[in-house]
Amino acid sequence: METVSDYLLQRLSEWGIRRIFGYPGDGINGLIGAFGRTREPLEFVQARHEETAALMACAHAKFTDQVGVCLATSGPGAIHLLNGLYDAKMDHQPVVAIVGQQARSAIGGDYQQEVDLVSLFKDVAHDFVHVANSPLQVRHLVDRAIRIAMEQRAVTCVILPKDVQDLPAASPPHAHGTVHTGIGYTSHSLVPDESGLKHAADILNSGERVAILAGAGALGAGPELRQVAERLGAGVAKALLGKAAIADDLPYVTGPIGLLGSSPSWEMMNQCDRLLMVGTSFPYAEFLPEEGQARAVQIDRDGRKLSLRYPIEIGLVGDSKATLQALLPMLAVKTGNAWRRKIEKNVARWWETLEARAMVAGQPLNPQRVFWELSPRLPDRSIITCDSGSAANWYARDLKMREGMMASLSGGLATMGCGVPYALAAKLAYPDRPVFALVGDGAMQMNGLNELVTIAHRWKTWRSPTLVVMVLNNGDLNEVTWEQRVLGGDPRFNESQRLPAFPYAEYARLLGLYGMRVDDPDRIADAWETAIAADRPIVLEMITDPEIPPLPPHIALKQAKAYLQALVKEDASGPPALRATIKQWWAG
Repeated sequence: METVSDYLLQRLSEWGIRRIFGYPGDGINGLIGAFGRTREPLEFVQARHEETAALMACAHAKFTDQVGVCLATSGPGAIHLLNGLYDAKMDHQPVVAIVGQQARSAIGGDYQQEVDLVSLFKDVAHDFVHVANSPLQVRHLVDRAIRIAMEQRAVTCVILPKDVQDLPAASPPHAHGTVHTGIGYTSHSLVPDESGLKHAADILNSGERVAILAGAGALGAGPELRQVAERLGAGVAKALLGKAAIADDLPYVTGPIGLLGSSPSWEMMNQCDRLLMVGTSFPYAEFLPEEGQARAVQIDRDGRKLSLRYPIEIGLVGDSKATLQALLPMLAVKTGNAWRRKIEKNVARWWETLEARAMVAGQPLNPQRVFWELSPRLPDRSIITCDSGSAANWYARDLKMREGMMASLSGGLATMGCGVPYALAAKLAYPDRPVFALVGDGAMQMNGLNELVTIAHRWKTWRSPTLVVMVLNNGDLNEVTWEQRVLGGDPRFNESQRLPAFPYAEYARLLGLYGMRVDDPDRIADAWETAIAADRPIVLEMITDPEIPPLPPHIALKQAKAYLQALVKEDASGPPALRATIKQWWAG
C-alpha cells in the first residue's frame, strides 16, 4: 500500500528535489519510514538541530538556485526551524518546510507537542502555509508549496498530521470540490519592454559619473555587469550578498558598500550623477547618493522592491542577466573617461591600504591578515561561506572574489551560526568543489561545533575532501563589542562579551578531522596551504586580536567621540584598542 508519506516524497522527487535536511521525531514517523521506500533517489540529511537543517535548506537554495526542503517534527522541532526559515525569507530564497503535527483527533485537546502551527508559521511562510487534513489534498499542497516558493522566492510550509501520514495515498477524483495541480514547465517574461529599456538607456547615457550597485539578484550576471560597466565607464560596488556577482580583480570594482564597505565605494556614491541598481535591496540610505544627487535606474525581478531604497526614474522588472543583455546595445560607449580613471586610482590605492592594514602586527594575529593571506590561495571554483560577526568585515573587504567562485552569508537576518551549516550544504551540493567556512568563535560555539559532527560523519563520501572551517578565536563577541563602543559609547561588558575558552582544533582532531592552531603571523600562509592540501576536512583555529578595529569607510564625529569615551572607561583593553586603532588609521 502506498501511503500519503510515500506519495509526498515521490512527488517531491518528481519536482527534482534530491535532498531534504531535517531531524526525526515521532510527529513525522510516517515520513521518516517512507524514506526507505522511495522509488527515486531522495537523500535525508540528518542535521544536529532543526535550525541548522533550515539554514542548510536556505544555503542549498542559494548555491544551487533550486528549492531547498527541510523537515521537522511537531512542536519543538517545528519551532526550531524558524530561525533558519527567517534567514531564507529575508534573503528571498525558495524553501519549503514540511512539518509534522499531532493526529487530527487530538487537535484542540491541549495534547503533548500540540502547537498552532498555522499561526506559528503565518509570518515566515505567509505566501503559503496549509494543513493536509485529507490524502486528496496532498498533491496540490506539495505542488503549490514548491511552485509558490519558486515564483515568489519565498518560504512555504506544508503541515502533515501524523495520522494522515499513514493513510492510503489517493488521487483527487474528477468531481466538484477537488483540485488538480501539475508540475509543468513555467515560461517567464525575463525582459522589460523596449520603451522602458530605451528610457533607462537615455538616463544612463546622459550621465558623466555612473555608479553601479550590484546585489544578490545580479549573481550569474557577471559578464553583463562587466560589459555595462566598461561601456558606461562606471564603477561597480557590491552589496554583501552580491559579493560573488562580479570579480574583485577588475580595476573598477570598488568592492563592498556600507559599514563593512570600502572607501572607493563611499567616494563613488558621494560623487556619482547616475546610479544603476541591479538586483539589490541594500538598506542603508546613508551610503547611497543623497536624494536628488543622481538620476537612478533599477533592475529587479520583483516590482515591489523598486524605488524602495532610493528614488528611481525608471524601474525595469526582469531577470538581471537578460535585462542587462537587452540594455547593452542601447548604451553609448564613453571614451576618455576621467571618472573611470579616478575610480581605478581609488581602487588601486584601497587594495594597498588593505594590505598595509593586514600587515600591522596583532596580539598575536591580525584577523585582517588571516583573510588577506587566504585570498590569493583560494582554489578556482571555491565556495566561501561566512558567519555574522566581525568575520564578515574582513570577508567583505579582504577577500578577492574571482570569476567562477560562489559565496554567501546571512544577509537580511544576519543570524549567527549559519557559516558551518551553509558550508556543509554547499559541499553536499558540490562534493567536488573546495569549500571554506569563515566564522567567529561565538558563531562556532553556537552552531558550528555541532555540525562538525555531521561533517565528520559524511566527508569520506565526497569526491574532494577540501572543506576548511576557519575560526577566529579572539574570546570575544567582537562585532557587538565594537557596536557598544562606537554606537553607544559604552565599554566592553565582559559578562556578555567574553566567551569561554574552547580548543577548536583539538576538538576537530577528536572527531577524526584535521585540526591546526595558529598563533604566529609567519605561519598563516603555510597554514592555509596545508589546509587546502589536507586529505580531510580541517579546522583552522586562528588566535586573533580582538582589539583590531573594523574601521568603516567614513567615521562620523559623533561615533568618534563615543568610541573614545568607551575606551577611556576600559582599564585593560582600552589602551591596546586605541593603539591598534591609531596603527590601522596610519596604515590607511
